[in-house]
Amino acid sequence: MSEKNNSQDIEMVPEETGDEADPAATIKKLRERLTRCEAEKGEYLTGWQRAKADLINYKKDEAKRFEEVAKFSAEGLIAETVQVLDSFDLALQHEVPREIERGIVLIRSQLEDILRRHGLEMLAATGKKFEPALHESIGEVEAEVAEGTVVEELQKGYLLHGKVLRPARVKISRLRHQRPNSDHK
Repeated sequence: MSEKNNSQDIEMVPEETGDEADPAATIKKLRERLTRCEAEKGEYLTGWQRAKADLINYKKDEAKRFEEVAKFSAEGLIAETVQVLDSFDLALQHEVPREIERGIVLIRSQLEDILRRHGLEMLAATGKKFEPALHESIGEVEAEVAEGTVVEELQKGYLLHGKVLRPARVKISRLRHQRPNSDHK
């Protein structure tokens, strides 16, 4: 039978008679029970901490993924808009009245500024070492510069947030072939 102490709400251990009344055995049972409860508590706490850490990591990973999606969500639109920049460049290569040329340059620079704010970067190619990840070789030209150097840019290349949006189309240098001297045999 168990009695409740109203002032402390502690469950009293019933007094037992005979062999079961041994206080040492009762204490031993209570300690074993306490040890089991502490082990369970430790397991639950560890599981909860692991679950909490997993949730925090999941939230961080999702935030990074969302950020990446947001960065590149407009990639298609920006890639198509880059073609408009090409058209402006093509228009500027032809003879047009000065007022029209200023307007074209102004509109092109405004468009380029908007795209730059959204992560677009122009690749500088001419004079650089050819890099297949950044450049697309259209041909080779004999030149007096180191072999494999970009000597002519046919179409500008662009990066979007550090990722190649469009490689630059270029011509690269190759060394001029020297004719063998006919005096040596």
